[in-house]
Amino acid sequence: MTIDVTDLAGRHVTVAGLGVSGVPAARALRGLGATVTVVNGSDGEPQRAQAAELEPLGITVRLGDGTASNSGSAAGLPEGTELIVTTPGWKPTSPLFLAAEKAGVPVWGDVELAWRLRGPDSPPWLAVTGTNGKTTTVRMLASILEAAGLRTAAVGNIGVSLLDIVLGETPYDVLAVELSSYQLHWAPSLRAHSGAVLNLAPDHLDWHGSMAAYAADKGRIYEGNQVACVYNAADPATEDLVRAADVEEGCRAIGFTLGTPGPSQLGVVENILVDRAFVTNRQKSAQELAEVADVNPPAPHNIANALAAAALARAYGVPPQAVRDGLRAFRPDPHRVEHVADVEGVSYVDDSKATNTHAAEASLGAYEHIVWVAGGLAKGATFDELVLAAAPRLRGAVLIGADRALIREALARHAADVPVVDLDRTDTGAMAAAVREAARLARPGDTVLLAPACASMDMFTNYNKRGDAFAAAVHDLASGPVTDEQ
Repeated sequence: MTIDVTDLAGRHVTVAGLGVSGVPAARALRGLGATVTVVNGSDGEPQRAQAAELEPLGITVRLGDGTASNSGSAAGLPEGTELIVTTPGWKPTSPLFLAAEKAGVPVWGDVELAWRLRGPDSPPWLAVTGTNGKTTTVRMLASILEAAGLRTAAVGNIGVSLLDIVLGETPYDVLAVELSSYQLHWAPSLRAHSGAVLNLAPDHLDWHGSMAAYAADKGRIYEGNQVACVYNAADPATEDLVRAADVEEGCRAIGFTLGTPGPSQLGVVENILVDRAFVTNRQKSAQELAEVADVNPPAPHNIANALAAAALARAYGVPPQAVRDGLRAFRPDPHRVEHVADVEGVSYVDDSKATNTHAAEASLGAYEHIVWVAGGLAKGATFDELVLAAAPRLRGAVLIGADRALIREALARHAADVPVVDLDRTDTGAMAAAVREAARLARPGDTVLLAPACASMDMFTNYNKRGDAFAAAVHDLASGPVTDEQ
């Protein structure tokens, strides 16, 4: 079945899921004259509130529907469905999608819908994906674009619906777009001005089914790129995706590296971020963009993020001065290598956003002597490589959460001399105890680093709440002496 986005009036469209993406999708489709049914597996207060917003518009909302569940057994399509628009996170193996495939009903993501609804004067997209660093890079990119005097917004998986932007009345020159592997899976028509894959590490394999499928979905960001495909020179898998992509004639492969850049790369020379890609004579010359000190924080993985953002901005024609000014103006989101406080000569850093081993490795690599606070839901991860890399930097480790034993066992195998405190607790108060134990292990000059390498949902609503608990415990520590209270 072929659906034309300009001819949705009277069509029966099913929206899979509510939330930040589903509600704008349902509204947009209804505004185009479609008959819209929203199905959602959860039936809680937030979902009922969203349903109450949509139903007066003539949109049918089915909450607690087995068809809408990733694990439900029901497989029926809502009657008359001609198109499904899905929110991110729904597995391709969901019963609803299996039924759609059998019936020949197309499935679009909300990003696909937004792309198809763009007008002739819509701004180009500078798109970013990767296992880690997406949000930071997109926000850096938006800051650089703003410093160049361009009207822009950081949108997409960052929490701002692309549909709201595409259908809104605010004019933009260019968009900084964060895209997850889920969104890319359901966006086959996307053709960005330029795109970047920051890195690739095993993640969400339960959703994609394999590392190869996960990488392939990430690689969709390069398809049809017009000007630049930006890749990580330290991660050959990202360059492989560029090689496999079908791009427009003249589109270039642009690498970024923490070392000295070669031609068609951005990199670092004597603490200066330099460009050898978008200069007149890239074989013999380089353009200074910014200093390492202009990157906040100047941790290695964050410098890599800055280089990727700069590459996309330069691909769009942004001048060097705007790169420097944009990086200086950028302030990272909370819980991303965020310095909380110094207490008795020890620095406390919250990187609760490090929810997988790849992110935690980058965080641990940024400090010389660390007391590591880690643990949570492992999501099938293993920790041997992470511990091997971090072992020389560890003063100690404090473990919390449901799967802490996996980290403890890796520490026993590869860092047996490192003191380990295993807190047999998964209540939210465990974080205060973890900070107290970390304070006991730390010496002046050390960093107590919350880089859990795990998801948070065994103990907290999300990684934000986990980081908040860590920060609160650190501030309590700063306000009084460490006690033995548990």
